[in-house]
Amino acid sequence: MSLPPSPRPFRGPRRRSLLASAAGAVLLVGCTGGSDSDGPGAGPSAADRARARAARDSEALAGRYAAVIAAHPGLAERLGPLRDEVVRHAEAFGGERAAASPRASSTASSAASASVSPSVSARAAGPAARDAGAVPADEKGALGMLADAERKLADRRAEALLDVPGETARLLASVAAAGAAHVFLLTEGDG
Repeated sequence: MSLPPSPRPFRGPRRRSLLASAAGAVLLVGCTGGSDSDGPGAGPSAADRARARAARDSEALAGRYAAVIAAHPGLAERLGPLRDEVVRHAEAFGGERAAASPRASSTASSAASASVSPSVSARAAGPAARDAGAVPADEKGALGMLADAERKLADRRAEALLDVPGETARLLASVAAAGAAHVFLLTEGDG
């Protein structure tokens, strides 16, 4: 006996399941302890370097979002929450505090996810937001550019997991999962 085909074709995971997975990963990161430092006086550890790079990458990505929003104001409602989340990722990696301290504590990371700092938001918007000429003229092309940037960054972060210890690896995994969810949300509705 064969089953009748589903009336709705499978198009991949649903938005709710992706968002729930990303939220669960963030909660998992917040519930962990431990230190990723190599010891006092050892210079920047692999975890410190990975966090600093991840913060810079997230700040640059937030700038791309800001540039697309500036070029296509009609997308602001759709892209604003994704950009805000990318800014929170930068803060979780120690983006604003990177100059003062190469590492962000787990308490600071938790606080960063709860609020968006205006100075990080402004800095993230920086040159990329002013360089709206780099944004495709059509909305679909602009969304595709953001999806491609999110995909490449999520892939790079997934590869970096092998080189960093515990807490930093979990944070990278969580943010990579969020990036993958952003790709889905940015391409949702594309044939």
